[in-house]
Amino acid sequence: MRLVFAGTPGVAAIALADLIASHHDVVAVITRPDAASGRGRGVASSPVAELARERGVETLQPTSLRDADVLGRLADLAPDCAPVVAYGGLVPAAALTIPRHGWVNLHFSLLPAWRGAAPVQHAIWRGDDITGATTFALEEGLDTGPIYGTVTETIASTDTSGDLLERLARTGSGLLLATLDAIEAGTAHAVAQVGDVSLAPKLTVADAAVRWDVPALAVDRQVRACTPAPGAWSSCRDERLGIGPVQITADAEPIEPGRLQVGKRDILVGTATMPVRLGVVRPAGKREMPAADWARGVRLTDEDRLI
Repeated sequence: MRLVFAGTPGVAAIALADLIASHHDVVAVITRPDAASGRGRGVASSPVAELARERGVETLQPTSLRDADVLGRLADLAPDCAPVVAYGGLVPAAALTIPRHGWVNLHFSLLPAWRGAAPVQHAIWRGDDITGATTFALEEGLDTGPIYGTVTETIASTDTSGDLLERLARTGSGLLLATLDAIEAGTAHAVAQVGDVSLAPKLTVADAAVRWDVPALAVDRQVRACTPAPGAWSSCRDERLGIGPVQITADAEPIEPGRLQVGKRDILVGTATMPVRLGVVRPAGKREMPAADWARGVRLTDEDRLI
């Protein structure tokens, strides 16, 4: 089939590479415009744009798919189908009707659970044991379209959202290709979503501020959910400190929430239950480092705390 692929981040580039390698014909890619990136805030292209240009695929980077010129170009391309993976923009009704077989979205949850921009983060934060990926027919509602297929994935107790998303991107890419093959063969059957709906809005920097007055398990889940983005953080001595995944202690004495217990090799932080052990941290303006190295550098004491 003739495909126009829509996607932006690295997880979308995984699917794009697999589609380009398939027997389908990726005639164009739609991705978000170049944007400021990194500490230097230089302008950079999305991973999907970089891959598309490397493979010689026409690349469209509209600020909106409502633009008449973009809609006209889509019509000229005459795609049979438009697969979507984490595009990051709305697809208006006028664009939905252009591909003969519509738009097929790969979403990283088992719909209707975790509709929205951050399904993997919310699944980890909530403490789900199982998640997965879903292909569905895109429509104007938020991730509401009928489902073509799913794959499941177990969430490990140590998974960060980055770890889990990487696995889902690879298994989901296979699901997307299988869905497109079935559509081409005329054997695909989309069925309406059933079950309880939950929403997964994008996590903000404010959401990632670690709460130490909750049980250790909740702290662990929050930090893993926010790693690598938007990045869990706390404050110490009025300076922001990035917090990497923590380890729940089983044999340490309780500590007041947020209070630090400084050892030669371990830095513990109190929660509402047992303490957690800090792993890597990122002081303001510096690189990640082991928590013990940070503690020595700033001469941390047991009187310090994270807030």
